[in-house]
Amino acid sequence: MNRSSSSQTRPRPQSARSSSFTPSLRRRNTSASLQDPADDAEAAQEAHVEDIIHEEIAEIKRYEDFTTIDWVQDAAREQLRRKARRKERAGFWQREGRIGWRGRIAEAYDAGQAWIVVTLVGAAIGLNAAFLNIVTEWLSDVKLGYCETAFYLNENFCCWGAENGCPEWKRWSGFWPLNYLLYILFAALFSLTAAVLVKSFAPYAAGSGISEIKCIIAGFVMKGFLGAWTLVIKSIGLPLAIASGLSIGKEGPSVHYAVCTGNVISRFFDKYRRNAAKTREILSASAAAGVGVAFGSPIGGVLFSLEEMSNYFPLKTMWRSYFCALVATAVLAAMNPFRTGQLVMFQVKYDRSWHFFEILFYLIIGVFGGLYGAFVIKWNLRVQAFRKKYLAKYAIIESVVLAVLTAAICYPNMFLRIDMTESMEILFLECEGGHDYDELCDVQNRWHMIFSLAIATIIRTLLVIVSYGCKVPAGIFVPSMAIGASFGRMVGIFVQHIHESFPDSKFFAACEPDVPCITPGTYAFLGAAAALSGIMHITVSVVVIMFELTGALTYILPTMIVVGITKAVGERFGHGGIADRAIWFNGYPFLDNKEEHAFGVPVSQVMASNVVSLPATGLELRALERIMNKNQYQGYPIVEDSSSKTLVGYIGRTELRYAIDRAKRDQMAPAHAQCFFTPSGAGQDSRTPSASMPATSFDTMSATSAQLRVDLSKFIDPTPLTVHPRIPLETVMELFKKMGPRAILIEYRGRLTGLVTVKDCLKYQFKVEANENPQQNGSERTQELIWGIMRQIAGWIDDKLNVVRRKLGIGGQDIRLLSPTSQGSEQLQDRSRGGAEGSRDNDDDDGPLELELEDRGRTAGR
Repeated sequence: MNRSSSSQTRPRPQSARSSSFTPSLRRRNTSASLQDPADDAEAAQEAHVEDIIHEEIAEIKRYEDFTTIDWVQDAAREQLRRKARRKERAGFWQREGRIGWRGRIAEAYDAGQAWIVVTLVGAAIGLNAAFLNIVTEWLSDVKLGYCETAFYLNENFCCWGAENGCPEWKRWSGFWPLNYLLYILFAALFSLTAAVLVKSFAPYAAGSGISEIKCIIAGFVMKGFLGAWTLVIKSIGLPLAIASGLSIGKEGPSVHYAVCTGNVISRFFDKYRRNAAKTREILSASAAAGVGVAFGSPIGGVLFSLEEMSNYFPLKTMWRSYFCALVATAVLAAMNPFRTGQLVMFQVKYDRSWHFFEILFYLIIGVFGGLYGAFVIKWNLRVQAFRKKYLAKYAIIESVVLAVLTAAICYPNMFLRIDMTESMEILFLECEGGHDYDELCDVQNRWHMIFSLAIATIIRTLLVIVSYGCKVPAGIFVPSMAIGASFGRMVGIFVQHIHESFPDSKFFAACEPDVPCITPGTYAFLGAAAALSGIMHITVSVVVIMFELTGALTYILPTMIVVGITKAVGERFGHGGIADRAIWFNGYPFLDNKEEHAFGVPVSQVMASNVVSLPATGLELRALERIMNKNQYQGYPIVEDSSSKTLVGYIGRTELRYAIDRAKRDQMAPAHAQCFFTPSGAGQDSRTPSASMPATSFDTMSATSAQLRVDLSKFIDPTPLTVHPRIPLETVMELFKKMGPRAILIEYRGRLTGLVTVKDCLKYQFKVEANENPQQNGSERTQELIWGIMRQIAGWIDDKLNVVRRKLGIGGQDIRLLSPTSQGSEQLQDRSRGGAEGSRDNDDDDGPLELELEDRGRTAGR
């Protein structure tokens, strides 16, 4: 049904409305859209003015923090920009008749901006990745010793060509307890530096960032999360955090700093600075390049961006992601940070095939991957809830204590002591060829290796649970892969032992005599794939990443089997990987397009029914400002009058504020001036004092304080997205996912009956589907008990340190480790916008953070 928003209020024939309650979606039309502005000069001038106004509003609006982007309006603005460019070109042809070489260069530059940007972004990501790899390896080895010939070399480069160390690489001391102590001190120093940098300069650099990037690509605005400072601190703090020995990885943060790189570089280009949809393409391509350089897997990076990061991934974005990942990995290969011609440290080759009887053990590894993911996700969220409630003020102390405990626990174990990527390289290798780390391949040492690997698997799992989420740059990809590799190698050694104990068994009939039958390294490789799939709930990209890591064509089928079993087992314990669960935990407004819902209720059960709306005529300027100051809603429906509630359009808060400020500044409109949201001659009645005066827009009315009418019609959206109140809620959620509006209006027979936002849908979804909320159902009594024990231990350490301090005569006051620090840096974005938005780190908030644009609720009219 079509309805003109510019028509006067008049009775409508009943036949013009459908009395059916059939769910319907209507995109409202206006009669003004039938006119072509190119018909006359006046219309062309008006279109030009409107284009300037849209540009000014877009400049102001890029974008409010903690709000969602309205993709429908963004697409409309892009169409206006393209239309203006077409008119400009048409006018140029009419004036000159041909385009000179400067014009051709300008057009070619505009058309090729996307490829220029992705090339620059890919090159910058590749250079940064090479730098981080070199620095991380050196810092990790400095904890154990130094190179006598050149201090800036790590152990690999110092002992280039040697298998088991060299005289040039020196331990810090010949006394092992001193080496143990120095190992712990270096870990504490690195974690302290990383935590201080994050807290002081870029709080958003903490953590992995994948959850937030998924929301940002979907349209949620978090200013500063992809900024230049975040990029710098993430790049500096990440090697320090990895070298501290914390059970965290650099692959997740690689996605964050890659997307930061794409965002920072694209801001230098006007096309991307003004258009969020274009920027989304660059961010998706940057995420692909980040995974590509982290794993040396460009195709895997593209698939990861498609499968995990982006909810909108057209063919154009896929090509740009492919090209960006290609450039990034090419630059990384040219830098050759490991001097091996490989892109990652743990790249290996397998030349032996597998046997069908091994599928039984592959299934065991797949089940382990699913159980590992479910276990870590569940308990990590509980630790996150505890951290948020009790440890938010002590982020630096927490990071240092975790690093010290991790170093103290891991040093005795040969697989936990070294860097996780180095341990994976060792566990992936075949025993043939002279590769043997601490007698890993020694037959006499087999049961000792199984026991050590089992201990490493358990300890690393527990450390990942408590470490992931602390306030340093931290990822979970590589720790999970290291855990899976240690478990897989343990299973591989056990299978090898069984085969050697019963070589004539029918079970091993497929094995050839006098040839190694079982390759334990392949089990480690499959275990790494299973754990990565289990923690992230991704499948295709894991298979491709592992294939690109090893080049083992023959192991594609076992990898697919293992990942498929992992996915099936993981889905039994909950949908979504740790990134998706973190989004739910933090309360971000994100609708996952991979989820399917069956609520069986109409949208009227979820919508806000008492909506603050604006009458189309007769509202005074001061009353309009008073309404805006009383709430922080991001937009207001326009109705013909408060009694009929006949829907006319919708106006965003930014547009309304811009219009009011411009009216007061340029035309000196008084407070009692009346505002009209319909064009001249519409919606006027005899009660309006200035009804005889023509309504004037900003561009035509004179600068006088006597002006009593303000025409705001050009700032409203006369075609808001509207639905019937009985349309299923699932359909409305699909509209939010596919079209991306900020709000959907509920209209019945032309009358405004409600409004629904993404947050309203999510609240209902959480209410219906959330079976467990770690923040609310996570055993408050147990958390209080753990916190009490931690305070007692910290108090005892405080007392002992102060006794030592007084004996040494240092100062006169006690130092208290648990004295609350300033919350200024810890409160990442502590904003007070009339209660509309929340703080990211709020100690008193036990529930999910609610950062969405608005919360109208059922009392939205208050």
